[in-house]
Amino acid sequence: MDGVPAVPSSTAGRPLLVALHGWLLSGNLWQPLARQLEPRWQLWTPDLPGFGHHPRPRGLPVSLASYGRWLAETLQRQAPQRPIVLIGHSLGGSVALHAAPQLGPQLKGLVQIAAGGGVYQPRPFSLVRRSGALFLKLRPSWMARWPGLEAIQAPLLAEVHAARGLLACSTRRAAVRQLPCLAAQLTVPSLWIAGSRDAVMAPRYVRHLAGYCRGHQLAELEGAGHLPMRQMPERLAELIEAWLNESLELTGEAAPPQSATSPFSCRSASRA
Repeated sequence: MDGVPAVPSSTAGRPLLVALHGWLLSGNLWQPLARQLEPRWQLWTPDLPGFGHHPRPRGLPVSLASYGRWLAETLQRQAPQRPIVLIGHSLGGSVALHAAPQLGPQLKGLVQIAAGGGVYQPRPFSLVRRSGALFLKLRPSWMARWPGLEAIQAPLLAEVHAARGLLACSTRRAAVRQLPCLAAQLTVPSLWIAGSRDAVMAPRYVRHLAGYCRGHQLAELEGAGHLPMRQMPERLAELIEAWLNESLELTGEAAPPQSATSPFSCRSASRA
């Protein structure tokens, strides 16, 4: 995995955007969006451990909490002085929520794309786990070595243990019900983006989870599916950049912590 890049002169003084891909994908997912935002904004698009070309380090447990901790520790070690804005897609949005409280004042904002949930659904989640396990068993992994298949390489490269473990973890009752609590504890501006035609993460689930986050902004991309960074990168970049300019101008530093009288708490969120 490539480390956190050096700061180019064109983005000096601006936060580093750290984009986290979803299940079975890789950092290459973000290339079209990166081309739209650069050179004004710098994106770091790492492969999560066990996905893409980044092997899972020995001793790294396969859980959302562990991956969030890995991300926070990596940023604090490699870019300790840089302000950060996390951008999470789908399951990568859950990793971002776990990493956010560990980044402290270094975190300046959070963008969530097709990332929602917080409502446990036993039968649909059981079906997702079975379908995912079947795909991992039957996928033609040998095709990943073929030239010219870079666009579909990521699902073929994913480590079985990492892919199966994160899918199982993210669909467990406790993990699903923890998401509203993590969203409610955010102390930075957040933007939640849903695709109107997203068949994987319907807009109502994005709205539900975003609703736990105080002072959030919500946007729905008309005609977008689950991968707007691929389908309409220019429109997505315009939306994110407008929010970044507005939020950073309005807040400057990270927003103040929520007060003790906040209507959201771990206990009430866990029942959502």
